[in-house]
Amino acid sequence: MAKRKSRTVKRTARPARAGRKKTSGWKKTSVTAVTRERRHRERETLRLRSWEPTFTVNDIEQSVRFYTDVLGFIVIEQMSDGAALQVVLLKAGVCKLGLSQDDWAKGRDRKKGEGVRIWCDTVQDLDALATRIRAAGGHLADEPKNQLPGERSISVTDPDGYHLTIYQQR
Repeated sequence: MAKRKSRTVKRTARPARAGRKKTSGWKKTSVTAVTRERRHRERETLRLRSWEPTFTVNDIEQSVRFYTDVLGFIVIEQMSDGAALQVVLLKAGVCKLGLSQDDWAKGRDRKKGEGVRIWCDTVQDLDALATRIRAAGGHLADEPKNQLPGERSISVTDPDGYHLTIYQQR
């Protein structure tokens, strides 16, 4: 994670001008001007407006059914090679998720989703969401539970082993 270094701002004396009243010799600089100047000197940190991960999946049609029918995403774009579906872009709220059919170039026994957990923030009622997921044939990894102070969450695993934790801040 990028950290900004704290720097001491040095004050510089103003050169004397003819006909000007002599002052203390210190230049007044506002905090915002110093901050703006520092931003121009230092490398800026990354600022994102959205995040769109893409999961490589074994059976794209099965994954699309899971994300649309079970979780409630909507399909916003599909791409095929003429014969078979290859890529699908899904949306839930303002968030997007891509699904890409595995081309098996790295082998058919390649594990997917291992070591990946996506945290999803929602304002929806988690108990109602859990009920809807179960009714649609989804399996929750755990029942709705309280997490950190003020958070409640449910976890679900997709057909390829990608873990999603949906949480609500109270």
